[in-house]
Amino acid sequence: MSEDDRQEGESSESAEAAEELEFAEAAGDDELSAEEQALFASYVFPEPSHRRISAVAFWTFGAALIVAWIALRSDPVVSVGALVGGITLVGAGVWFWSAGWHLRLDQGEALITATREAGFPVGHASALLGWRGVTARPTWRILLYSAETPPSRRGLVEIDATTGEVLGSYTGDNVEDW
Repeated sequence: MSEDDRQEGESSESAEAAEELEFAEAAGDDELSAEEQALFASYVFPEPSHRRISAVAFWTFGAALIVAWIALRSDPVVSVGALVGGITLVGAGVWFWSAGWHLRLDQGEALITATREAGFPVGHASALLGWRGVTARPTWRILLYSAETPPSRRGLVEIDATTGEVLGSYTGDNVEDW
């Protein structure tokens, strides 16, 4: 296959992809197949409270190591490492349990709260779930741009994902060149 044929094939593939995208945009959700709809489906952030399952596993294995050390400490096969490992796993379990917060505010509710807090009509926005402090308290960080093209204002809003409390709001003019 010559270089010209390869380039022609690539350009026809990109043209087909562009046509498919235009069709999908024009067709609306009703006419898209299940696979095509999955491409446009919204993402749901995982629930941090699932960490508590790991905490229980750590406690179980940690307790088993501690019991094994107590029962078999005179046996040369079981060393102090079993006790140290058991204590470490129990400690990790405590941290995982305390970091297993339940999200009371999902990404949609966080975007609505951030839009209210911003004080300007919002166009594009992006949500990030971050963590604060030793207990990894979940915090939404929402980046917002105004609805104009190009956006004249932008903002960052931080929201506690467990209480819905706005922790901070930082808005200003958009200084980016578009």
